[in-house]
Amino acid sequence: MGNATTQLARALGAKHAISTTTSHAKAEEAKKRGFSEVIDLSEEGLAEGVRRLTDGYGADIVVDGVGGQILSEALGILAPDGSLTTLGYAASRETTIDVTNLIWKGASIKSFLLFSQPLSARSDAWKSITELLSSGRIVPIISKTFPLDDAANAIRYLIEGRPLGRVIVTI
Repeated sequence: MGNATTQLARALGAKHAISTTTSHAKAEEAKKRGFSEVIDLSEEGLAEGVRRLTDGYGADIVVDGVGGQILSEALGILAPDGSLTTLGYAASRETTIDVTNLIWKGASIKSFLLFSQPLSARSDAWKSITELLSSGRIVPIISKTFPLDDAANAIRYLIEGRPLGRVIVTI
């Protein structure tokens, strides 16, 4: 989700399209793949990285697919009138937020659930995405592909390797 969101932001003209990762190796791999604004959370905090990349401005929009403590940190890096959209909870369903980050910045938190969107909105989004894919402006990142009879190793690779990109199981 994160790689795709970053690519979409860049393709749609965002001034900054910042990506995060939890390891130096994945940060280097992301940079090799053209992600110029990467925060390696093993080396610096989210707030420090965003301040560094935005010259202290912050983020107008944050899309969080992780949840937990990172959601609280992401709320803290919003620029004035910024918006945080949450659509995942891989790290945890619970977090603690500092409501002053909402109040004094005039910020907002939203949730997003794809299947609650009208069919016409999903169709329009899919059309835009397929045009970006066809033009090469966004490129899916595939870490490794496994045949179906090796699905156990695919899951092991996904859990142990925590790869950059998707793991595909072919039928």
